[in-house]
Amino acid sequence: IDELFMEDVSDMMDEDLFDAGVLDSMGTVELIVEIENRFDIRVPVTEFGRDDWNTANKIIAGIVELQNA
Repeated sequence: IDELFMEDVSDMMDEDLFDAGVLDSMGTVELIVEIENRFDIRVPVTEFGRDDWNTANKIIAGIVELQNA
């Protein structure tokens, strides 16, 4: 997950990444593109709600869910 954010987030797996300044609107778009490319999945915009993907653990769970869909 650190590679997706280009920084170590291992100590903030349940911290809100928007509140922490790790993610913003542009960072979210970049993250979606990176996830889609790296994991060969599509992330529908309707699936990427801020509250559903605001922590590293939620992002991991979302990726796993999309891979298993």
